[in-house]
Order: sequence, then C-alpha cells, then structure tokens
Amino acid sequence: MLKLLQRFGGAMFTPVLLFPFAGIVAGISILLTNPQLVGSIANSDTVWFKLWMIIQEGSWTVFRNMPIIFAIGLPIGLAKTAHARACLAVVVSYLTFNYFIAAILTTWGSNFGVDFSQPIGGVSGLTNIAGIKTLDTSIIGSIFIAAVMTYIHNRYFEKKLPDYLGIFQGTAFVTIIGFIAMLPLAFLTVLIWPKVQGGIASLQVFLSHAGALGVWIYTFLERILIPTGLHHFVYGPFVLGPAVVEGGIQAYWIQHIAEFSNSTQPLIELFPQGGFALHGNSKIFGAIGIAGAMYMTAKPENKKKVAGLLIPAVLTAALVGITEPLEFTFLFVAPFLFAIHAVLAASMAAIMYMNGIVGNMGGGLLEIIVQNWLPMFHHHAMNIFMQVMIGCTFTVIYFFTFRHLILRFDVKTPGREDEAEDIKLFTKADYKNRQEGQTAVNNDNPYEGQALQLLEALGGSENIAEVNNCATRLRISVKDAARVMSDSTFRQIGAHGVVRNKDAIQVIIGLSVPQVRDSLENLMKFNV
Repeated sequence: MLKLLQRFGGAMFTPVLLFPFAGIVAGISILLTNPQLVGSIANSDTVWFKLWMIIQEGSWTVFRNMPIIFAIGLPIGLAKTAHARACLAVVVSYLTFNYFIAAILTTWGSNFGVDFSQPIGGVSGLTNIAGIKTLDTSIIGSIFIAAVMTYIHNRYFEKKLPDYLGIFQGTAFVTIIGFIAMLPLAFLTVLIWPKVQGGIASLQVFLSHAGALGVWIYTFLERILIPTGLHHFVYGPFVLGPAVVEGGIQAYWIQHIAEFSNSTQPLIELFPQGGFALHGNSKIFGAIGIAGAMYMTAKPENKKKVAGLLIPAVLTAALVGITEPLEFTFLFVAPFLFAIHAVLAASMAAIMYMNGIVGNMGGGLLEIIVQNWLPMFHHHAMNIFMQVMIGCTFTVIYFFTFRHLILRFDVKTPGREDEAEDIKLFTKADYKNRQEGQTAVNNDNPYEGQALQLLEALGGSENIAEVNNCATRLRISVKDAARVMSDSTFRQIGAHGVVRNKDAIQVIIGLSVPQVRDSLENLMKFNV
C-alpha cells in the first residue's frame, strides 16, 4: 500500500510543476497593472495595461483548468505503457463523467438536493469544466477518475480481441470500458459529493480557526513525510485543493493580490488561511543554515568539494523550493536530523503566523518575491521585515543546532566521511564501449550517459519491473534488490542519495529527473 501511495504521490507532482511559472507570470502581470506600483502607465485605458491584461489571461490557464490538467498528468506517471494513449483515454472518460453528471442534474437534480438552475460558483457547488456545467469536484474528482482510468488502461490496453473486433482494441477498448464505468460513478458522485462539499466547508471553518497550532501541525507533516513521498497528500488539498479555501490557497491568493495589496487591513485578517502556505520559508532560511553547518563541520581538505556540492543544492532549494537534493544529503546518514529539521520548519511557520505573516509561500524565493513581497510592500512592508527577521533568526538556530548535533554525534555528512570506499566507477571508455552496436543510445542526448550508468547500477533492464518519478526522484521497482549496487556507486554516478525499501528503490537525481527517466525507458526498450 505504501509503495502504491508513493507512486500516486509522485505522479501528482507532474502537473504541479506547471504552477510555479504560471504563478510568477500572473504575479508579475498583476504588479505591472497596479497604478499604485507603476504609476499612470497602468491606467486601464493604456496600451501597457491592455497588453499585460492579455498576458495575465494566458497565465490563468493552468489555474482555471486544474482538474483537466491533473486528469492528464496522472497517467503520465502511473501508466505502465503507452502514456500518451492513456492520457487520451483519461481525458475522454473524464469529460464523459462530467457530461453524465450534467445530464443527471438536469433531469433529476432536485431529487439529489442540487439546484442545477443556480449560477456557477458561490454556494451552488457547481462549476464549468471544458464548457460543461457540472458539480465542482475540484482536483479530487479528476484525480479519482484519472486513477480509475489509468488502472483500466494498464489492465486492458494490451488485451487481444478477436480479429473481427480488432478495431476496438487498445485505447478504444479502454474508453469503452471507461464509458460503462463512468455512468455509475457519475450517479454515485451526484449522490455523495454534495455531502462531501458540506464536510469540506466545515473543515475550512475549523482549520481557519486552528491558529498557530494548526499551522505547526500542517508544516511539520509536510516536511516529515518528504522521505516517504507522501507529503504531496498533505500540501495538495491545501495549496491546490479546497481544504481551507475554494480553489486552493495558491489560486485564491493570486486572484486577490490586488485587493490585499491595496488594503491597509492586516493580512492575517484578510486571509488567515494563508498560514497554511508558509512552509516555503524553511526552504530558504532553513536550507542556508543547514548548508552552512555542513560546510563548517567538513574536514578542511574537503571544504572546496563540499561547497561545490552544497551551493547548487542550496540555490535550488532557496530559489525554486526543491529541497530534496539538500535534505537527502543528511537524511540517510542521520535521520534524526531530518526530524529536527521538520520541528524547526514547523516552529518557524507557526511563529511567523503568530506575528501576522500569511501569503502564498510554499515555493522558493522567486515565488515569494513576485507574489508576496513586491505587491504587498506598499501597505504591508512591516510584515516583510518581520518575516525576514524571523527567518534569519531561524537560519542562525538551524546553523548552530545542526553544527552541534553533527559534531556531538559525529554525523558523517559530506566532507566528514572516513576513507573513501573502493568503488568501481563507469568510465568514458566503458560508456563508449557500451555504445558500440547499441542503436538505442543517442549521442546527442546529454542524459543518456547517466541513464546508462543508472541502468547498470540497478542491475540492468531485465531487473527493472517498473519506472516512475516525482520532482527529483526516480522511483524504481526491481525484481531482485540484491543486484542493485551500493549507495556510493549511485553517488558517483551523480545521484544525491538512494532510498531502499525492499524491491522499491528511489534514486534522488534532481530537477533533471524527467529527462533521465525518458532516457532510461528508451534504453530499456532496447534491453540495453
């Protein structure tokens, strides 16, 4: 079950990667159409204003179509074969599901306690998906339908039908089964979902009044579950789903940036739900403190090498909010340090919330500057100064805490290891020799070499049962875990670390993991 949840959580991250850029563009366009920030050039009748309004409309694409994007994104991560065809089957079935719901509500809406004549939005519980007026099941509904259809695809896509039914094989057969499955699912949704919406509304009220304790618990769980890959299930309903505000914190905050920016009322009164999106602060202030402690405790002769390892990891964490390359450098050698990290991250978020700091701060510095600091500076500058002061204080706390624990327990963080193991490395000659006669290898692909070495370290293509990935990790199911090489071998290949759970192997690659996965799967097709 844990392995299935990890794969599911990793697949969810595929569409999530689209949101940071869209959010930054939306934030910039809102900034540049605010007369209080840029002057009269942003008046509504200027060419400048009209141009940026056009750009802003384009930036809302992913936010206004989140259910469809998640429906497409999930099979990319979960389908075992023919990913593109799986996406097609999922989209067709998801639209069919919503057409069924619309027809049911049009015909029998009053029987299910839904007034289908009400306008979209507000308390009606209705929305528009691809031009279909339907129940607003948010990303929860699209993820569920995508999961059902991906399961059907994996089971029936390759099923051989009699020759006279050959035209219905493959994707057609999957969508036929999906069509049949969507009808009862639509009836169940119409019956159950209005009650779920009521429960979500109650949850929103409860969490909005949970205060600093709720923020602490949320942030702690979001951090502590990273090694398992289940943290997606914590932040997803809050940041992207309806757990605390309709449409998710990220979309709601961006939609109301201008309103919040122009108001002199405290932000915590305007948007108390924004306390559940402060976890990005640990990615900035915490990462700097952790890296500083690792550097200062490294052996003098290794400090230059350690700096080369830590600087890109810290920049990745601080600027774009991807922390795994840094966090996994100490997770494996001292898991208790990761628990300390989660406690400190939660404490930082709770203290910031207690000082009136809220917003959309789940990502890195780029997101925080564009969506929070710049637009809010005019009326809420003190919040920004307070946030930086608290953050820098925690940087110092992180530094001295980690430095003390590393030295006290002689933790073998990078640069403190004993003599290096005798590791067999793959040389350029090995790679070139392997390339000879292998048409699967593309010399123009910069990720092919690393993928080939990873394939070797995992025991060859015949030892791999399944490949998946999340933001920074390859998730591999192997047939024989004993054939997988040592962690140090993977580090020599360029991985930041390895997580092993019997036949489930996670290799931390970094932000290039989608390209490495594609190269790996390409090599496996040719049984390299």
